Amino acid sequence: MAMAEPAPVKGTLQQADAALQAGEADKALALLASMPEGGEDIAEAESLQCRVQFTLAHWDAAIRACEQAVRLDGKDSNTHMWLGRALGEKANVAMFLTAYSLGKRVLSEFQLATQLNPHNAAALANLGEFYVDAPSVAGGGLGKAESVAEELDRVDPARAQELRGNIAEQRKDYGTAERALRQAVAVSSHPAYEWATLSRFYGGRARWADMDTAIQSCISAVERDPQAGVALYDAAGVLIRYQREPALAAKMLENYVNGLGKSEEAPAFVAYSRLARLKHQLGDTAGAEQDQAAALALAHEYTPEQDLRR
Repeated sequence: MAMAEPAPVKGTLQQADAALQAGEADKALALLASMPEGGEDIAEAESLQCRVQFTLAHWDAAIRACEQAVRLDGKDSNTHMWLGRALGEKANVAMFLTAYSLGKRVLSEFQLATQLNPHNAAALANLGEFYVDAPSVAGGGLGKAESVAEELDRVDPARAQELRGNIAEQRKDYGTAERALRQAVAVSSHPAYEWATLSRFYGGRARWADMDTAIQSCISAVERDPQAGVALYDAAGVLIRYQREPALAAKMLENYVNGLGKSEEAPAFVAYSRLARLKHQLGDTAGAEQDQAAALALAHEYTPEQDLRR
């Protein structure tokens, strides 16, 4: 197949990424499928393919695409990070021995991502979270996580404090955890995200009044910082998880899908699917059907059952 001109190929990749951020999975996949075979941009195309499949919870397809991207360009920090994330999601649903083997690969990919780019805050945060959550036999350890938090101090102080909060929570030192998460709010450039994280912490402690206050603070922060709209998705997820205030959760999700700050980290088609369930719960059958149709229009292979595994 003849090589396309660089500019059109770059334009297609940019359109595919924009579609991914908007939650338009079908459009992103169609754009990637239209690209010529080969060429210098094929690694970037495979990496985008991985990320789209990740939003769809197609872990095997995501892993295959990211593995191909790594083979083509093994020096890209973000691709190693996304491969680690996809492997981690597959490990979460695998049998023990398979999960153990996958966990070793997850650690390796996150370590590579941070070695290739020590300023990759997202990769550092993922590595720190792995150390917190994984058993020592798989490479986990809270002391290792503390070392990552020190590295994050120089790159993203808010994420560093969030990681310290997770470490303290793992140790059941809830006072220290709360102080760290509140410090994350104080130092963040986009505190809406940290308010959503703090609301999740309070929910886990059944501190409902504090959780509600954190969620209201998140909403107010997004009003001042519309690009942080993903925080509405996150905080609505907290309300859904603890089965509280479904009408407020629905309003937050509606504001998210209609706002400026949509991201692949909070796929719009998942937001619409959650809206559909909330509206069904609230007795709005017509609205539920409309939102479920909106989800399928963006990602026809997506089903609500996939969201239950997130």
